[in-house]
Amino acid sequence: MVRKVGGELNLKEEYIFWRMAQFFITELGYRIIQLFEGHKECWLEKVENKEASIIRLHQFKMDWSNMMQRDIELTAANGERIRRQLNRNELKMINILISPFPPVDEYEYQLNQPYFFQENNKTMVHSTLIASGEYESGFNRLTNWIGTDPSFQIKDEYLQDEVAAIKGMVLESAMKRAKKEETLPKNPPFITYSILFIQLAVYIWLETHGGSTNTSTLIKYGAKLNPLIYSGEWWRLITPVFLHIGFIHLAMNSISLFFLGMVTEKIYGKWRFLFIYLFAGFTGLIASFIFSIYLSAGASGAILGCLGALLYYGLAFQKNYNIKLRSNVIFLLVILLSLASGFKTAGIDNVGHFGGLIGGFLAAGIVDFPKRKKLHIQSLFLLMSFIIVLGSLFYGYSTSAKSRNINSYLVLSEDYIQNHQYDQAYQLLKSVEKNSLKPSSQIYFELSYSEIKLGKLSDAKAHLLKTIRLDSTFDEAFYNLALIYIEENDYQSAKKYAVKAVKLKPNQKNYVNLLNEINRNVQSSVGG
Repeated sequence: MVRKVGGELNLKEEYIFWRMAQFFITELGYRIIQLFEGHKECWLEKVENKEASIIRLHQFKMDWSNMMQRDIELTAANGERIRRQLNRNELKMINILISPFPPVDEYEYQLNQPYFFQENNKTMVHSTLIASGEYESGFNRLTNWIGTDPSFQIKDEYLQDEVAAIKGMVLESAMKRAKKEETLPKNPPFITYSILFIQLAVYIWLETHGGSTNTSTLIKYGAKLNPLIYSGEWWRLITPVFLHIGFIHLAMNSISLFFLGMVTEKIYGKWRFLFIYLFAGFTGLIASFIFSIYLSAGASGAILGCLGALLYYGLAFQKNYNIKLRSNVIFLLVILLSLASGFKTAGIDNVGHFGGLIGGFLAAGIVDFPKRKKLHIQSLFLLMSFIIVLGSLFYGYSTSAKSRNINSYLVLSEDYIQNHQYDQAYQLLKSVEKNSLKPSSQIYFELSYSEIKLGKLSDAKAHLLKTIRLDSTFDEAFYNLALIYIEENDYQSAKKYAVKAVKLKPNQKNYVNLLNEINRNVQSSVGG
């Protein structure tokens, strides 16, 4: 049989990955120190075990042995960095490669002998392959190295639910271990609970006053929308922190805040934590204001700011192993929670996450820790924060930044139109047309729509013609042009544009009905 090279990993490999992670975490007491994006690579640590301090699990489809060799070399290089961080004379690692099939060429020699980091031979990597036809030999190698049999029965196929269940158990075990090792003060996280309560209360208010996913409602109650910020509504750089778009958005952010906020508040104290949270939310929204033209809301930037504060915590006490370990586990948990929500829920943008992360780090440097004064460091962080925030706002309000926000005015104009505020939409879009070097077809179309509603049919026709010149596939523009020509009793022109609308969207019933109506009028006119 010839097997295909370059296929995808399947649920079987994913199940094996999490099942082996479960074995090392729950039965051998390893800790997760890093789980990479995509959940295809996981590093585990147990410094007490001198024979295998680091376990590395990697789902990796290896078609050729040189791919395996390159992976082993990179693993040794990363292991060497860990060895230096731990100040160990030597480091022994186990590299477990999980693949659907072994390489098609010779590879066994790479597994029979350990690989040493070539610069100093202080990091040693034992590698084994868990793949079809290699399961028994792969588990045997592991048994010899760790002194315990890690094998389990492997089925031909697994369901998504089985993978999700084993994955959930592993992450829960990691969470419990992190909690068990927690030695932070036991004071109740008052601010965290208060923010959670406020978020829920605001969500209920939105749901009962138009809906939390309704654009008009979100705009009304303070979502970030750049044109309104330009018009002077500066509070939209903080109010979106407490708004959430739908229940899933609220639930995922609340779960993240529950775990991450409690730890951050215990480390920094309630008032320092409140400053960190709000400042991170503010900087996250500034980043969104500068780089994203879309309406947005949510606490993700502020929550990522807690992660930034924890990164500062880890750096401030980097020689304390327990603190470093705690910071790594917390970092893992928040990334998992972010990934679980897709990290891009509607209404949120990733630049806001990044801005919040930076803001949380800066805010932590400003307030530092209870019972500790580092005035020179705090002053430096305060100066950096001031320069970054002021510079960002200056750029955000600059002409060049505003010019990139032209399409963000569409959100506001659509809201005006939805609420029958046609004059406001018209004034807004005329201003955009005047100040933009190259208005988009959508801008012209929205402007024409407001003009139709205001009875300015001649202007609307001119803007619709500009629309179709910019975008010859804009079917709604052709349809509206046909309607205007009907109003002018120019059925030949109306038919021309109705035909184009139908060609673009032949299944659109109102387009077909309009064309039929025009044809009847034309025939009636000819017959008369």
